[in-house]
Amino acid sequence: MRPDRLSMPEFVGMMAVLFATIAFSIDAMLPALPEIAAELSPDAPNQAQLVLTAFVLGMGIGTFFTGPISDTTGRKAAITGGLAIYIAASYAATRAETLEALLACRLIQGIGAAGPRIVALAMIRDLYEGRRMAQIVSIVMTIFIIIPAIAPSIGAGLIALTGTWTSVFGAFMVFGLIGASWVNLRQRETLAPESRRPFRIAPLAAATREVLGNRMVLIYIAAMALGFGQMFAMLSTIQQLYQDTYGRGESFHLWFLATGLLSAAGTILNATLVIRLGMRRLAIAAYAGQAALSALLLALTAAEILPGWAAFPVFFFWTWSVFFMAGLTFGNLNALALQPMGHIAGTAASVVGAVATVLAVVVAAPIGLAFNGTPVPLLAGTLVCSTIAWALMRKSREADPEPKKTVHSST
Repeated sequence: MRPDRLSMPEFVGMMAVLFATIAFSIDAMLPALPEIAAELSPDAPNQAQLVLTAFVLGMGIGTFFTGPISDTTGRKAAITGGLAIYIAASYAATRAETLEALLACRLIQGIGAAGPRIVALAMIRDLYEGRRMAQIVSIVMTIFIIIPAIAPSIGAGLIALTGTWTSVFGAFMVFGLIGASWVNLRQRETLAPESRRPFRIAPLAAATREVLGNRMVLIYIAAMALGFGQMFAMLSTIQQLYQDTYGRGESFHLWFLATGLLSAAGTILNATLVIRLGMRRLAIAAYAGQAALSALLLALTAAEILPGWAAFPVFFFWTWSVFFMAGLTFGNLNALALQPMGHIAGTAASVVGAVATVLAVVVAAPIGLAFNGTPVPLLAGTLVCSTIAWALMRKSREADPEPKKTVHSST
């Protein structure tokens, strides 16, 4: 039986599962990369990282169309269709015999995963607005943090239990089936038929031109892409660094769990300070701090100054800082980019997310593939990305100066 409106705990739990589809699909793969490299690309092990970036690229492509499609078909159909693609691609991945075939499956899997992630937010907006919506999204994101944090442990456990990396894709199939079943069995459609709009290319193209023709929005998209890019680059190489550089491959999933849980501090701090300090100021400070930390660690590493016992603790702190920075930037930049696009907010959200994600893949892939057994390429890439993002955010303040505002400012 489907109630008119789910209880708050059940609705929040369902939304958290849908939100987590993408993070689970990335982070649970991390322990599988050595096995994939050994089996499908033994002569070029770094290429196994493309399993992550192929998924992210698919997600970016799917993000562009998912929002408008859900406005036409309804939310449940868009979520179910996306998860059906996701499950089918997950099954196909278990049959892949070459790295190229696996990458194709991951690309399609990413396209499908964009459905539950993007449409879940639209479903929340259908039912709630204003502060109530903000409260629900905050609770969902708090729960959501736990899932990607434990995802590598789930992946490692499955590989240890079954002896094969393909079991991780079995977990993806189960995860997708849970999300699809939960939505279809318990949640009523939230977009009334009379509120639906036909899918037309012309309005989508016009909205895209408007978004990409706005100088300020472009600055925020570029800063967001650089932030995403350095994060994806770190995710691509972090397992290799733990295993090959620091000799902690067996306990990697536990260290990642600690990093993920500790990174919640960034989200909490942002929620505490954003009203008083504003979104832009926090993003500028976060990128400046990340650039300074990366430059310091890069100098210490390149000069071989750090004593052996300190190398890993310092690196662990730095990886946590990258996740912490994400909590101070991603949500704020997305809000800043959409601020002048209120009249086309839904389509603009799809365009901003898609462009930023695809550009992030372009940034992340070469950084990840440059892995040489040391953290130097990742540190250098993060330094460059954070420095440029900081400069762009400073430029945005010059191009759109903020007037003096009260303590209640949020920009």
